[in-house]
This record gives sequence, structure tokens and C-alpha cells, in this order.
Amino acid sequence: MIEVKGLTKRFKKRTAVEDLNFTVGRGKVVGFLGPNGAGKTSTMRMLSCYMPATSGTARVGGYNVYTNPDEVRRKIGYMPENNPLHVDMRVREYLKFRARLKGMRVQDSRRRVDYVTDVCGLGDVQRKLIGHLSKGYRQRVGLADALVHEPELMILDEPTIGLDPHQIRTVRKLIKELGKTYTVLVSSHILSEIEMTCDEVIIIHQGRIIEAESVEGLHAKMSSERQVIAEIAAPREELMDYLEHTGEIEHFDVQPADGEFLNCALTPRAGFDLRPQVFQIAREKGWQLRELTRTRHSLEDIFMRVTRRDEEDGF
Repeated sequence: MIEVKGLTKRFKKRTAVEDLNFTVGRGKVVGFLGPNGAGKTSTMRMLSCYMPATSGTARVGGYNVYTNPDEVRRKIGYMPENNPLHVDMRVREYLKFRARLKGMRVQDSRRRVDYVTDVCGLGDVQRKLIGHLSKGYRQRVGLADALVHEPELMILDEPTIGLDPHQIRTVRKLIKELGKTYTVLVSSHILSEIEMTCDEVIIIHQGRIIEAESVEGLHAKMSSERQVIAEIAAPREELMDYLEHTGEIEHFDVQPADGEFLNCALTPRAGFDLRPQVFQIAREKGWQLRELTRTRHSLEDIFMRVTRRDEEDGF
């Protein structure tokens, strides 16, 4: 659905994004992650025909963003970060106005306004002034606006910014539902929301893409750094001697638990799963083993690690 090659945007002396290369397949919900100033919004604006690139190419649905902008705009539903709305218009009036502005016939626009009003949960407020709505409902109006002209691709820039936890859950549920019908590219600074919503993740840092992978693929890449947590009832000196002389353990931390149990956080050397070995030694020594689990990195952990690694490589 999206194909980007060598995309670069420079503003005088500052480079916003440099040599971006990525694809987004049809029917995917893809998270676009990066710290503030990383280039997320610039990329989304270029894909949405709101900003020209300095160099490189981008295609949406097979159409070149720069040579066929009208075709691309028909395929894209874009919701910018600041979500500009006409606050003095009523919801339904505004959506009909936007549908006509996007080239829809009167009869078709009525049908689509009925559809997006239902899908985005705006039925109870469709006669209200947008200026009287809560932030959560305004975000829904923005999503309905992006949907009204039957696009194939949704580009959503920070759709949950400024929302309370309940509103965030509502918008997250809506985006997941949209993902069943549309291709969705969504940026967010709330990484847990991306993890719960998206199939794939693109991480951009300092204007360059440093990871582009499925959520599960990112977890798999980080699996070699996953700690093993074990709670063992064993003589402390004997346990410490074992841990110190086991070559597969990179680092360990042992703390008292309760009773005779010790809580052990074990970091393996790359690619090694310590659980079978810990289980075996506990069995041989007659140590009581109460817990033996492998931690799973959150998307936030992964994001911090890959951006830190990129900074170190750049330095």
C-alpha cells in the first residue's frame, strides 16, 4: 500500500528525515514510533501530499505522491496531530461539508456520513456543535472526517494525544476496528498503545529508520537479552559459587526473598536460554525451585534500547 524509497526532507540547514526506505502492506496496522523531532510528522505530511520531499520517492496504492497527488489524496484519510476542526459547525453538518469538499456527490456523501457517524460512535452528538464536544469526541470527529471519502489508507498522527485513559481506550478500540477494513499508519508517543494496536512497528530516530519489524519480530530480536527470574531455596554461598562459574551467565543479581528463598535475576550471554540449566542444577542439588520465568521486554524497553544503541553507534 505504501512504498517509500530514499525519502529525504531538508529545511535549509536542518535535515528532518534522511534516506527513508520502508513498505506498508495492505490490511496492516503499522505503528510509526520516534521521539519528538524524529521526523514522524514530516514523513506523514509528505505521504499525505501536504509537503514536498527534497529527494526520494513515495507511492501510495501504486500512485506517485508527487506526480499523482489527486489520486493519492483519494486513497488517503489523513488526521493531523492538531486535528483542526470547525468548532462553530455541528458534527453532521461538518462531515457533510468535508465529504463534499473531498469531491463526493450529495447522495454518496449522505450515505458515508451515516456510515462514519455510526462507526465512530457519533450518533448521540451528531447535532451538537463541535466546540461543545469533549476532546475525546473531537478526536472521533477527526477520525470520521478522515474516513468519510472511502479511503484505502488511514494516516493518523498522534490520535490519542491529550486524551484521558478512558478516551485513549475508546480511540484504541476504534483504530483496531478500522484496521479490519483499512490499512492504518499511526504515530503515537504512548508505546503501550502501539503494542496493543499494531501488527508492525517502524522506529524512526534522528530522521532515520532504525527498525522496521512486526511487534513479535522485535520481541524475538531482543530475546537474547531477556532475563531469567528464579526463586530458589538454596545455601547462598553454594548458589553464588554456581552462578559465578557458569559461563552462560553474563550477569546476575541475588536478593533475599522470603524464608529460605533467594530471588535471582540472571542475564544470559547472547542467544542462551538459562531455564533448562537452572532447572537441572536445582534438581541435582536438591534445591527447591519456586519460580522459573523468562521476562518479556515491553515495546517501551525495546524502543529505549534501539534508540540508545543508535545514539552510541552515531557517536
